[in-house]
Amino acid sequence: MQVIEFDSVLGKTIVAGNEQGLAGVWFEDQRHFAGIQEVWIREETALLCAAKQQLLAYFAGELQAFDLPLAPQGTEFQERVWQALQRIEYGQTCSYGDLANQLNQPKAVRAVGAAVGKNPLSIIIPCHRVLGSQQQLTGYAGGLERKQWLLQLERSTKLKTEA
Repeated sequence: MQVIEFDSVLGKTIVAGNEQGLAGVWFEDQRHFAGIQEVWIREETALLCAAKQQLLAYFAGELQAFDLPLAPQGTEFQERVWQALQRIEYGQTCSYGDLANQLNQPKAVRAVGAAVGKNPLSIIIPCHRVLGSQQQLTGYAGGLERKQWLLQLERSTKLKTEA
């Protein structure tokens, strides 16, 4: 696994990948991030550099969709949830219940929430677009302040492009 770190508007950002694709995007202080592993190689591969550039463009409001090969590792259920997350459009939100319904598992709201929380590709797989049942900000491994910032960025950018 290769890894790079860079500073972004939301703090130190870590991007990891391998020959299959991007495996992780985390913030340094994020839940479910164990830190850079000793066996990981600090190397600026073409993939990791492209991910960095696309993330910086996204943060600047210049990019709405990522074009990177993804290789997240999870259970079959987690991967299904992460695929569903990728269908939430830029500037849109949905609830955990909506996701559970999309997966034809309406009673699995808590399991969906757990899978969303374990998403290893923050921002690129847009788990920040998931809200509570009353459209309230709830859980985000990167912190609610970051989630709020990301949602505001998308709302304001989307309004500019629609005007």
